[in-house]
Amino acid sequence: MIDWQVNPDYATGEAGRAFASLDAVFALQGERVTVDPESEVIRLRLDGILYYVKRYTIGRRKLARRWFGLRDLFGPQRAVKEWRNLQRFHAWGLPTPTLVAWGQERRAGRFVRAALVTEELRDTVDLAQLAKTADARLRDRSWIAAVSVQVAACARVMHAHGFAHNDLKWRNLLVTGGESPQVYLIDCPNGAFWMQPFLEYRIVKDLACLDKVAKYQLSRTQRLRFYLDYAGRTRLTAVDKRKIRKILAFFVGRE
Repeated sequence: MIDWQVNPDYATGEAGRAFASLDAVFALQGERVTVDPESEVIRLRLDGILYYVKRYTIGRRKLARRWFGLRDLFGPQRAVKEWRNLQRFHAWGLPTPTLVAWGQERRAGRFVRAALVTEELRDTVDLAQLAKTADARLRDRSWIAAVSVQVAACARVMHAHGFAHNDLKWRNLLVTGGESPQVYLIDCPNGAFWMQPFLEYRIVKDLACLDKVAKYQLSRTQRLRFYLDYAGRTRLTAVDKRKIRKILAFFVGRE
């Protein structure tokens, strides 16, 4: 059985034909961006617009790592979680890429393949790339403040819904150029809802992932400002101080 959906805004023209079905999407040729044993990402331009196509297959991982085949039958697929999480972010008012087409194929209840297509976010770069290239914007206090408050708001909204990103790293945060940057969340196949006390651990992990790079790129004052924006406070409480100690210690000995 194939369940395939196309965003009505993209159902016509060259894009409509290219993304009309799962078979059509798997037949597409484009520039390969990334590849791993279970998925690949290609990009291609249609009608002057750049699209990213992520295609998932069963892959070649060891059987034991796939729950001896049971994951294909019962386990949630990364592709499904990725497009559902993009839809959740959109519903929560969090900036994300536009979901163009998505769906999967299952046979006898087992996963076979899946794909999702998103439209390019123009004039954007991920924060990890800015850190890698020592971009001058990371030394602009007003620019950093504008980005930091948006990232803090995104994390706060997710966590308030009982949801943890689980890979909230600088590479998964895109930012536009210019003096008024806009932050976008991308790539969230591992995000999920959690109940306490597990949620608190995942929240600490999310914030620690952000701070893993921030501690080398930002001042202590900027990092504190981020946490205060995230917590919605003007000064730290005793609870905040305990959480910050957990955040700082999270990756100690694991870097």
